[in-house]
Amino acid sequence: MAKNNNDMSKLAMMSLKEIPQASADAQRIVGLVKKSGRVTGYQLANGQVLNKDESIQLARQGGIQGVGIASRNGNEYLKSIPDGSDDNNLSDLPTVR
Repeated sequence: MAKNNNDMSKLAMMSLKEIPQASADAQRIVGLVKKSGRVTGYQLANGQVLNKDESIQLARQGGIQGVGIASRNGNEYLKSIPDGSDDNNLSDLPTVR
């Protein structure tokens, strides 16, 4: 039996270890910075480019909207908060560098 979208959203939410509360003036991520195919940073809507660690710190401070913090093999990274829309998923954003 196939899982419905609600079940998939719950699974995706469970993979996040933190979901920071975004501030009213929080930026959104509009592009990915990649090196050898791996995400090394993010470009914000205001044009600012941050490395991965800076982005995670800013997200924790409420400065980035629509993301949570996940961890894999001890490495933290940003992940889109599931909202039922595919067009704002981080993995679907363009590479900017």
